[in-house]
Amino acid sequence: MISEKTSNITTIVGAQWGDEGKGKITDFFAGKADFVIRFHGGNNAGHTVIVNNKTYKLHLIPSGVLYSHPISVIGNGVVVDPQALINEIEYLKEKEVVPKLKISDRAHVIMPYHIEMDVALTKHQGSLAAGSTKRGIAPVYGDKMYRHGIRMIDITEPEIFKEKLDKAFAFNDTLIKAFGHSHNLDQNTIFNKYLEYGKILKPYISDVSVEIYKAYKKGASILFEGAQGISLDVDHGVYPHTTSSNTVAGHIASGTGVSFRDIDRIIGVTKAYLSRVGKSPLPTELEGDIAEELREKGGEYGTTTGRPRRVGWLDLVQVRQAVRTNGLTEIALTKLDILSGFKKIPVCHSYNIDGKEIKEMPASLLDFRKATPVYDTLDGWEDLNETMIKKGFSALPKTLQEYVKYIEDQVSCPITIISMGPQRHETIIR
Repeated sequence: MISEKTSNITTIVGAQWGDEGKGKITDFFAGKADFVIRFHGGNNAGHTVIVNNKTYKLHLIPSGVLYSHPISVIGNGVVVDPQALINEIEYLKEKEVVPKLKISDRAHVIMPYHIEMDVALTKHQGSLAAGSTKRGIAPVYGDKMYRHGIRMIDITEPEIFKEKLDKAFAFNDTLIKAFGHSHNLDQNTIFNKYLEYGKILKPYISDVSVEIYKAYKKGASILFEGAQGISLDVDHGVYPHTTSSNTVAGHIASGTGVSFRDIDRIIGVTKAYLSRVGKSPLPTELEGDIAEELREKGGEYGTTTGRPRRVGWLDLVQVRQAVRTNGLTEIALTKLDILSGFKKIPVCHSYNIDGKEIKEMPASLLDFRKATPVYDTLDGWEDLNETMIKKGFSALPKTLQEYVKYIEDQVSCPITIISMGPQRHETIIR
């Protein structure tokens, strides 16, 4: 009989629109992991991690790279811009971080024509656009499903690469021009440039699915890092104002090539308020002075684009969906320090749609556009300090404790991690 060790598997996902603080929470857990794995998305997502007062901005490489021992893995569900990845590797080396990196040979490659197509699509979609970062994400996932995508292994094999590029370039060139968008792309230039990228990245490229599976069988500690959040999931989010990949925890199997049956923890990261980069209805969105105060205090500007984020009060209809679709075992609640000083803090527990109280996210875009938030208003708290953090949850202001417990009761999920600032030590475990 084959003896197997039990792996310790933790998954961290976004419970809102992304930008919830997943980078910090992943970094917090990565110290005890053998593997930290991204399983979807591309360099349209960004994580900011602050360690010892040094700021690191990551886009493709998992946040665990800031520790020396875990292996950082980019799974097959991720779409990779080779130039962006090479730049990120060099960026980390300049900060004296040498990535222990592995890239799936099956991950799809973002090509220059995908970025041009992204621009053309956004113009075409108009009011139905998602507010694309223009990184080529939707077009590369589209090519993947059309089955003429180019994968990481292909850019290391010139003959196959040329065969695929001939078809993919012609297809995208025709579509881009059909949208009335012009470009200056040259197929031969792309071919030669991407072969160079392939040579640079080849040492990192392998069948990571097999390696992760073997490590899993030996009892390795595995940490999965999600990108974006539940409302951007292409199936369960506010479609079509979504990303083009599945952001839910269940996607780790298809996004890594390994079926994990025994996940110990699925942690949904939730900001104590709400922020959003991109277009869509946003029921709890704030405008004016309060919005500016929250944005500036929270540093709410996109890691990838630098765009000001839209901000609003916490929306528990959204978080409730995240608990259900991800199978969350717990919540990490971040940026509670940013709400310090607000005398009253509204929290949306349901929507009013045509006079009906709705507690779950509607699939109907018409209904979502009409949704108005139904609030409970809780008492705020004053500034927090290091002593409170050291003493733990019971030392926090009573009104903050009540805010946490209110959220737990509303979404039926325990909040076990409280983040009181951007650095590792500014974290309370309940």
